[in-house]
Amino acid sequence: MRPLVLLRRCAALGATAALLVSCGWAGTGEGDAGAPPGAPSGVTAAAGSASSVHVMWNATERADRYEVYRGTTKVKEVPGSQHMVDVTRLRPSTLYVFTVRARDADGRLGPPSREVRARTPAAAADDRSAPTRPTAPRGRPAGSRAAQLSWSASTDDRDVVSYDIHQGGTKIHSVGGDQTATVVTGLRPGTAYVFTVRARDAAGNVSPASAAVRLTTPGRDDGRATAPTGFRATSRHADGAYHIDLSWVPPRVDGVVTQYQVELDGRAATSLVFGGNPPRGRATYSFYVGRDSGVTHRVRIRAMLPDGTWGGFSAKRTVTTGAGR
Repeated sequence: MRPLVLLRRCAALGATAALLVSCGWAGTGEGDAGAPPGAPSGVTAAAGSASSVHVMWNATERADRYEVYRGTTKVKEVPGSQHMVDVTRLRPSTLYVFTVRARDADGRLGPPSREVRARTPAAAADDRSAPTRPTAPRGRPAGSRAAQLSWSASTDDRDVVSYDIHQGGTKIHSVGGDQTATVVTGLRPGTAYVFTVRARDAAGNVSPASAAVRLTTPGRDDGRATAPTGFRATSRHADGAYHIDLSWVPPRVDGVVTQYQVELDGRAATSLVFGGNPPRGRATYSFYVGRDSGVTHRVRIRAMLPDGTWGGFSAKRTVTTGAGR
């Protein structure tokens, strides 16, 4: 199939994604370099205590810094290398709404992200007892740019609200109190890391740190840990033309995957973004490949990870138009 055919048929791509970012062989939908940054995607919010909420988001192209809003009030501003904040001094038992906006190096402010909500738990009167330290921490590299961490649950005289993950002396992430595992992304190949975990209750009491988890990422990333799994591709004939229907299971990473790139016959064919609620189970996508039968295509897909880097490619599938008709 010639590139010109795909470019002319962009409007015919049938996607379950809410927005088609690009359609062509050479680009991945970065858009106009002179435009302000887009709206941050993959925004989540979860209570960290009765008076704090942990807000996370995916990396945004051309972002020099991020602004975090509670309702219409800007409450935090962080550099573009940071994709999480703890919003503090909140009221217990209160529902809050957060958005994030990206600003580029020229000061141009992009549109707000979708709204996310989090409710702080009730305050525990006179609670000065910290949770027990998380035990049995374990970790292993997940490719060269990620690590899988797990631990045994802490106990508290009331409830554990969240777990804080530290890299060295820096807090890098937080998960809900009902979670005892996570995936840390954005690591570098061939690098030694030390992680610890702390438990936090609604009063903000923090446990002692767990034992250290030490691991070294391999020097070469095979991409398997961050690749979509269960990838399938089939040919379909409709309205006098052939389409390729794709389905896959998103990679299990820390954060929300909203963007994918489809590679067709060894070249980038299109990049797509899921809006609203991105699929966490099996995802689907369909695109036009021409009117000729008997044409064989090779296709695979990869995800943009929450840290702004591309994950590994899925298994490659071969599809022939008209096969089995």
